[in-house]
Amino acid sequence: MFVERKVKDFINIDPLQTGGRLTEDAKRMLLEWGDGYSVCDFCTGDLHAIKNPPIADFVEELANFLGCDIARVTHGAREGKFMVMHSLAKKDGVVVVDSNAHYTTYVSAERAGLKVVEVENTGYPEYKVVEERFEDAIREGKRRGEVVLAVLTYPDGNYGNLPNVKAVVEICHDRGVSVLLNCAYSVGRMKVKADELGVDFVVGSGHKSMASSGPVGVLGLFEDYAKLVLRRSERFKNKEVELLGCSVRGVPLMTLMASFDHVRERVKVWDEEVKKANWFVKEFESLGFELLGEKPHRHDLLHFKTDKLYEISKRVKRGGYFLYDELKKRRIHGVKPGRTKSIKLSTYMVPRDDLKKVLEAFEEILEKYSAKGSP
Repeated sequence: MFVERKVKDFINIDPLQTGGRLTEDAKRMLLEWGDGYSVCDFCTGDLHAIKNPPIADFVEELANFLGCDIARVTHGAREGKFMVMHSLAKKDGVVVVDSNAHYTTYVSAERAGLKVVEVENTGYPEYKVVEERFEDAIREGKRRGEVVLAVLTYPDGNYGNLPNVKAVVEICHDRGVSVLLNCAYSVGRMKVKADELGVDFVVGSGHKSMASSGPVGVLGLFEDYAKLVLRRSERFKNKEVELLGCSVRGVPLMTLMASFDHVRERVKVWDEEVKKANWFVKEFESLGFELLGEKPHRHDLLHFKTDKLYEISKRVKRGGYFLYDELKKRRIHGVKPGRTKSIKLSTYMVPRDDLKKVLEAFEEILEKYSAKGSP
């Protein structure tokens, strides 16, 4: 059965997709490896050691890119988080997380048998992480058990906030707590070096931010933790237990490799992407919407409070779906169907001319459904 997406030539502002669009090299790799062939054909037992195709070289370069000693390719950022949590887990173990964390951080902790203590954000309108609150959270965690890990989301997938990583690391390390940085929306878009930031682990998402087919993720760590997190099976000596012997193979891995040179170059223009995002924020807010999250914004992921659209949705036949319909007519994709109280979008790698069309579209929609001429 062939299912057509029907949004191929649309302007795409979906935060889940703007950083994952395939490069031309990755598209060619998709065809080359997409009809049943597998890198497993070349494996002698350790996927990360395969020389041809050059997976071993890629993994080594990936570690350098992440600012770590060692890297692994995983099935997604969530798998990287779980690997670390499961390795560090102890009876009555606790993980401290910022309250902007992705749901998979909580699910990973639950699956690893860990209790969770949250670091509350500042609430409306910025929802910022207060770094100093990690101290109180660790203190609370130690009352409940042993704090084995702190997870900081950089940025979070809801507001696009970028907390002060070094401040959190200092607090945690002074109290003997390791730090994992969840960079699903940053590794591949902006410079992230674990050694410079001082974190112990870093995870990223290939399909969200590294121009590759998914699901695929990356994990970076240091030698101090390798014996534990990358420990090998007693029965199958060349198989790493937390990876269940092998990690991603086939198309997700090969497209990740194919796009890697492009990704390494595009992180160098991150400052321009941030400027573009803030230009869009200014223009979009002039239509009567409000940015949620820190200001000035330092990421392309944008979350707007859109009361005007919500008010329209309460008096039209299609309800909240009217916005999706109107954007689709204008060949714009990425706003979730049914959402009008607030919407999320991304400006990453979207040309300014296309973003101007997005702004014009929202202006037209507001005018069309104004109180006087509401359909």
